[in-house]
Amino acid sequence: MKPEQLRTRILAADLAWIPLALASEQALCSGLHCRQLPLGPSNFIVYVVCTVFAWVLLSENMHLDGFRGGWRLSALVSHLLLAAGVLMVLLLAVENVSERYLGRLTLSVFAVFLMAGFLAIRGFALRSVLRRYKNGDVHRVVILGSDRLATELAAKFNRHPELLCKVIGFLCPGAEGPALRPSSDMAGGPATVSTMEVIGLLRKQNVVELVMAHTPASNEILNLVALCRQQAIRVSLVPQPYELYLSRPTLLDLGGVPLLQLGEMAPPKAARISKRLLDLALGSVLAVVTLPLVLLSGAVLRFSTGRAFRWEKRVGWQGAQFFMLRLNVDRNPGNVSSFQGMLCRSSISELPQFWNVLRGEMSLVGPRPESPERVHSYSAWQQQRLSMKPGMTGLAQVHGLREQHPSEDKTRHDLQYMLHPSLLKDLSLLIETIWTLASRLASFPVRKLPRKAAETATLQTISYSPSTQSFPEMLQHAHRTQSGTD
Repeated sequence: MKPEQLRTRILAADLAWIPLALASEQALCSGLHCRQLPLGPSNFIVYVVCTVFAWVLLSENMHLDGFRGGWRLSALVSHLLLAAGVLMVLLLAVENVSERYLGRLTLSVFAVFLMAGFLAIRGFALRSVLRRYKNGDVHRVVILGSDRLATELAAKFNRHPELLCKVIGFLCPGAEGPALRPSSDMAGGPATVSTMEVIGLLRKQNVVELVMAHTPASNEILNLVALCRQQAIRVSLVPQPYELYLSRPTLLDLGGVPLLQLGEMAPPKAARISKRLLDLALGSVLAVVTLPLVLLSGAVLRFSTGRAFRWEKRVGWQGAQFFMLRLNVDRNPGNVSSFQGMLCRSSISELPQFWNVLRGEMSLVGPRPESPERVHSYSAWQQQRLSMKPGMTGLAQVHGLREQHPSEDKTRHDLQYMLHPSLLKDLSLLIETIWTLASRLASFPVRKLPRKAAETATLQTISYSPSTQSFPEMLQHAHRTQSGTD
């Protein structure tokens, strides 16, 4: 089953569940003798039709199937919560315009039934996919390359179980001298593999796809690709340099030569205005709600350290420098008390930055601001982070990247966020941030994928060459990360 078919089936199951959820709500309230008027047949049909129509639009725009973008429970729950909230607002609007009584109790219980059913549908879909993994009904994939991009590709395959692809190893072109240096987590004995033997090895391992990562297009590589295609082994490639494709590419066929045109990522003016309005409205509410906690924490820090707050110089939109406000907590784990460690772990130390949001120096969601010293060493590619106003949280943070992580890793996620900015995405990331903070405080990590899908077999790295040299055969474990947030 292709990913598109899986998404279609999930949407069909959602639409089938909508009338059942509303009917279940009516039956429950009737059985409990709730004080509300039952929906007549005409009103029932109207609200079912409106819900179905709205859910189709929301599913297409918010990718509510749970698999696109990689399976993460926190992202799935935040998307569904936000979509259900938008749906309830639309139904309230329908009630006011059409004067068809629905009631808040009906809406609340209906939303609970919807969420429970939608989560169950996606859980069943994931379980079906994992069952196919367990039964071996997967496409076996080998990645051509051994660098960081190859490892990243293997991790991304792990986060997309709907592809039904299992990375069984890496294939590395040989060179004069040592082409691959073993790392500490690799082990194995010597093996001799020539170019012609590679195809036999791939057929023996039932490999159906060869994915070309960062590999120069030498004659040996071209010969290998041609042999794979002759043996009906599918060949895919990552365009190089793939960092450039974190933009809006358009494919142009120029007389048989594929040409990718890279579009600008700058959001339209209307999107910037709406984002600013969201920052002012929601930022004001959150600042007021969290103010008692900030003041209490500041008072404790003032008594224990002699200072409640600190100002740190950061670089923001278009390279403009500003002072970011935060609680006076040392980020060095060896120098902090248990109270300060709790403030840092729960990100309470960052709550004063609502002040920067209201002043317009920061946004609720966006790339995290970094120090001038770190920005000074940015490459031209990394400087694209500065084309958007920095945020209190962002896509990189909910993927577990914090201040101590390399700026290059965070830039990839930040540019992906900048490709398709929207208010719904901002709200979803805020909900996901709350989820990850709560998970961190509860002292258990949020898994990005159930264990059976995330644990592929040990990955085998084989070097090959057109000559008859000997090359090492190595074992490498797939890489997994942990979610978190700044």
